[in-house]
Amino acid sequence: MDENNRTDKVILLKGLKQMGICLILMFTGPSVFRVAVINDTKPLYIPLLTLSILICIAAIYFLYKGINTILDSIFKNKK
Repeated sequence: MDENNRTDKVILLKGLKQMGICLILMFTGPSVFRVAVINDTKPLYIPLLTLSILICIAAIYFLYKGINTILDSIFKNKK
């Protein structure tokens, strides 16, 4: 196997960390959303709803960044 075709383990670890953050956010966002929807008469309804939507958007962002980083570690051409 050629040295240039090896997986960069440092970048792979960075991508896996991003995927771990994504996993946490993927469970936290819908949980906060459920709490907000159950308590729709409370004064914290709008802030919790906004927070849950932001957490879900952050989960999508970290998913994209994590997959991109992992693919870069595997397929990027090292010179």
